[in-house]
Amino acid sequence: MYCYACDRVMRYASCMSDEYVDHIDESGKTLAHVLKSHAHVHGLLHPTVIAYVKLGDTWALVRQTPDRQDAGQLVAPVGGHVKAGESEIAALLRETEEEIGVRNLSHRLVGRAQFHRRILGRDENHLFVVYEIEPKDEIVLGTEADAVETFTTEELRQALHATPERFGDAHYFVFEKFYPHMLPTTWQPRWN
Repeated sequence: MYCYACDRVMRYASCMSDEYVDHIDESGKTLAHVLKSHAHVHGLLHPTVIAYVKLGDTWALVRQTPDRQDAGQLVAPVGGHVKAGESEIAALLRETEEEIGVRNLSHRLVGRAQFHRRILGRDENHLFVVYEIEPKDEIVLGTEADAVETFTTEELRQALHATPERFGDAHYFVFEKFYPHMLPTTWQPRWN
């Protein structure tokens, strides 16, 4: 496979958990299909769906398992890569079923924003495609999270202020971009 970032032919070790993703430009145009691991080595922008569970005024967040980015912290219950050629909605439905066991849901697009960070030895450059979902099925956690915590909007606001270390960077990024009214008044923005 040709690597546009390296400007040479690359050989990849076979990896069952790797998948192809769309390397995109700032406008969302697909430039190439690349392995996810390769995108994370080179910091190539690629789309990821993120979904917050909202049931009226109640938010459901999950605590990440120790082997995940944002380990032990609360984040959106659904987050995963959009596979090469896959639509955002298809990725949302697939990831929702994989991560919280939900097949029936309603959804609302919140927005899109670029989240770029170095973590766990990777250069993650994601276009977050953020949704709010309302599951019609019971939540059954997959292998990436070990607990669900629910909050009313006011309880979540208070927890973000009183115990900010409980929440992961990705959660703060999304809230900074799309829910700034939920952050403490003393919040110092971390991302442009």
